[in-house]
Amino acid sequence: MDLAELEPHVRASWSTGTCDPVDLPWSAANPARGQCGVTAMVLHDLLGGELLVAEVRYAAGGQQGWHTWNRLSDGTVVDLTREQLAPHELVGAPRVVVRPPGPPGRCPEQYVLLRDTVVARLAARD
Repeated sequence: MDLAELEPHVRASWSTGTCDPVDLPWSAANPARGQCGVTAMVLHDLLGGELLVAEVRYAAGGQQGWHTWNRLSDGTVVDLTREQLAPHELVGAPRVVVRPPGPPGRCPEQYVLLRDTVVARLAARD
């Protein structure tokens, strides 16, 4: 499986149910909003590589939150949710985070829903 094949299935699977609760209400007008953590973990499941995380700050000052994305084993950086960020939300320098075994500590239900929906979509295309 490659990213070009996987990406539309991930994007089509985003919903209120897969959104980080701090970013609710979810909106189809900005479907990537609140999806970065779970999306990065699902890509990690299916493509491997590393998880990257960075602080997000407002241009005027103050922390907005955190942003998570991927770096594949070939060095390709993949951020399917970058468009969620407004121009005044600035992403800092990333650091690699090691994913512990088992379900994620944050948003486990959202992660399982996104993973299962993406996997079902992929299975249905065959």
